[in-house]
Amino acid sequence: MEDCMSGEEDYYSSDRESLDGLENEESDVPWVPPKGPCSKVITKESLLAAQREDLRRVMDLLSLREHHARTLLIHYRWDVEKLFAVYVEKGKACLFSEAGVTEVEKHNLNSSSPSTIMCNICMEDVPGAEVTKMDCGHKFCNNCWTEHFIVKIKEGQSKRIRCMTHKCNAICDETIVSNLVSKRHPDLAEKFDRFLLESYIEDNKMVKWCPSTPHCGNAIRVEDDEFCEVECSCGLQFCFCCLADAHSPCSCLMWELWAKKCHDESETVNWITVHTKPCPKCHKPVEKNGGCNLVSCICGQAFCWLCGGATGRDHTWSNISGHSCGRYKEDREKKAERAKRDLYRYMHYHNRYKAHTDSFKLESNLKETIREKVSNLEKKDSRLRDFSWVTNGLYRLFRSRRVLSYSYPFAFYMFGDDLFKDEMTNEEREIKQHLFEDQQQQLEANVEKLSKFIEEPFDQYGEDKVMEIRMQVINLSVITDNLCKKMYECIENDLLGSLQFGIHSIAPYQSKGIEKATELSVCRNPKVAYTEKCPIPDYHTNGMVTESGRPSCSGSSDESGCSSRKRPKKESLGCGKIDLNLPAEVIDRN
Repeated sequence: MEDCMSGEEDYYSSDRESLDGLENEESDVPWVPPKGPCSKVITKESLLAAQREDLRRVMDLLSLREHHARTLLIHYRWDVEKLFAVYVEKGKACLFSEAGVTEVEKHNLNSSSPSTIMCNICMEDVPGAEVTKMDCGHKFCNNCWTEHFIVKIKEGQSKRIRCMTHKCNAICDETIVSNLVSKRHPDLAEKFDRFLLESYIEDNKMVKWCPSTPHCGNAIRVEDDEFCEVECSCGLQFCFCCLADAHSPCSCLMWELWAKKCHDESETVNWITVHTKPCPKCHKPVEKNGGCNLVSCICGQAFCWLCGGATGRDHTWSNISGHSCGRYKEDREKKAERAKRDLYRYMHYHNRYKAHTDSFKLESNLKETIREKVSNLEKKDSRLRDFSWVTNGLYRLFRSRRVLSYSYPFAFYMFGDDLFKDEMTNEEREIKQHLFEDQQQQLEANVEKLSKFIEEPFDQYGEDKVMEIRMQVINLSVITDNLCKKMYECIENDLLGSLQFGIHSIAPYQSKGIEKATELSVCRNPKVAYTEKCPIPDYHTNGMVTESGRPSCSGSSDESGCSSRKRPKKESLGCGKIDLNLPAEVIDRN
């Protein structure tokens, strides 16, 4: 279910001040200065710039060549903060040894070599010009190196190709790899370069491909928390953690189980268990269509409906000839009753989930109707000229309806036996369920009220009536927003927060809807981009790494500017596209 605010600009102006005033009256949370967006869209043009941004940070801090910086980042899965933390805690030597980085003095690398050298791989004498020496000091002929590189690339190990020497963990220079392979297999060298470039996405837990179909070619990078929901520039809204449709307040596991339950035949099996009995001969399910307890299968076998046992066809209204099943069989009855109870419970939550999902789809068509109503009101001679409250209320309805819809799959698993049977006693489960359902019912009642006022034909009313509807819409918008926040706080603190095994995390509530990722700027001068976007981290004695002046997003919408404030306009000074076909040295020089 996509948030209908997708593709729209921020509408929270004018009447937004009145909404903020009402919020401040009911909330003691201090105002937080606005911060920039927490997610970025990485296109094909900006992928190289995004990768080189992290490379530059490591190169400048540790005074390394690009090859060594990339080796470190690939080893630590492009987690710059973790890399810096290991550097502070364990030192440079440990950092390099774990990643397979070997620094050799330049005079050793550039020292003169004899005219002929025996390669220890092929055991042949080769000219010194046809021998390549790696940073670790080991040297072999170019033919052996090339064969080694080709095999490793074909095996899928192209991002971390180690030296051929036994027990040497040094990573080979990717520039040398590309140059040697390109002389024999240009297409394989191109594949190697592409693997290195895309490793920024494939190995980086904070960067993932957009799951759109057909694929838009974009990737999304988040700053701090991978448990979030984002919107790509192509318009797709998805959960960054599991790449499924946005499903908050359900956790990823809950939504995976619910989607499977809704789409496979598990509930059909439950219905068959409750309403049919298997034929004792052919084992096909048979549904009873009359009052007599002697039923016949299409295969011709007669059996007793009460116990399922095979019988003859002779019977009266009171009994079946030669058959008696008056003995109580507890296990069979318990199994049938449990299947019936599980089916009815699933139907309860699924019906409400589907009802709100259908309402969301129908209310999505209100945008055109609202525009027509506002257009009609603007033609009238009235002192009311600002109608942003209608748009604000409409998008608040979309977001609240979406939260309400996904709260039912959450409740199905939170208070069922599938996931948390051993986490809570029956008494604790009952208390928490009543607490959650009270909040759920309050939200549901106010969402329906807001929907009623939004659908009113207010363009046909008088000015006083329109003003009355305006205040109702503004008040209900604030109320539903606060109720959504309280529901998320209840889920995060009272329900999921009290679990012993913290495997269920949800995306934080966003008052302004799912954040739309902004496109990553591609700057021609990477050094300027580095100093502006990536300040040098501050290091403390406890080993923690922080960045001074860098905006971050917390899990709470009340403390995070990315969830409750307007997005700043994108800076475009000095930025353009980078030609991916140019070498890195040329890009730096430009």
